Amino acid sequence: MDFTSRMVALLSGLRRERNGAVADAMRYYGAAYGLNYGVSLPTLRKIARVETPDHDFARYLYLQDVRELRLAALHIASPERLEAGEFAAWGAGIINSEVAEEAAFALLCRAGALPELFEVWTASSEPLLQYAALLAASRSPHPTAAWIAPAVEAVRRNAVAQARAAGDPAPDDAGAAPYAAHLAAQGAVALLAAVGMQNEENRQAVLRAAGSLGKLPAEDFVHEELAWRLEA
Repeated sequence: MDFTSRMVALLSGLRRERNGAVADAMRYYGAAYGLNYGVSLPTLRKIARVETPDHDFARYLYLQDVRELRLAALHIASPERLEAGEFAAWGAGIINSEVAEEAAFALLCRAGALPELFEVWTASSEPLLQYAALLAASRSPHPTAAWIAPAVEAVRRNAVAQARAAGDPAPDDAGAAPYAAHLAAQGAVALLAAVGMQNEENRQAVLRAAGSLGKLPAEDFVHEELAWRLEA
């Protein structure tokens, strides 16, 4: 069966689970999907995981502008086959925070290429890629203290960009999307907490790094969240 036939069969199963109430209640940051059948994430994951892992088929599904196919692709892809040459292709499909979160959960956190992807995406000007990388790192089996500084810098960069954008109706900062600082702060907190809870040395390193942040809203969010998550 070719990819198109397989896609049609998969989509038929997904469409049977359509739910307009779920679609209407969705909240995410970023662009809308071309088509959205409102299948709940637990149901979508269950259907996708029945499929045999097939990285090439997943890449094909991921190109479709259909919410359910794009998210299912992240579960059908093979983490061990994710390589640097594919970062741009997977990144292009992360059009909103829901895809970023599912990518982190289903694919990126289990990929051997995560350290390289983390370095590239946290330095990107695209807030959704930063968010996906930070979340993936937080869910990886062995979050490392080497990720502390890039996470804190992502928060700082987006918080400053947001502050500049607030006083400029047409900011030049590519990372100055209204949701950028919010997502960077959320992703960074998840990662910094995961690293800090490993041992006392890491906890202190996280608190020192976070303490270097200023008082902009996103920076304050990180201070407050880590204060209770990593309290002694």
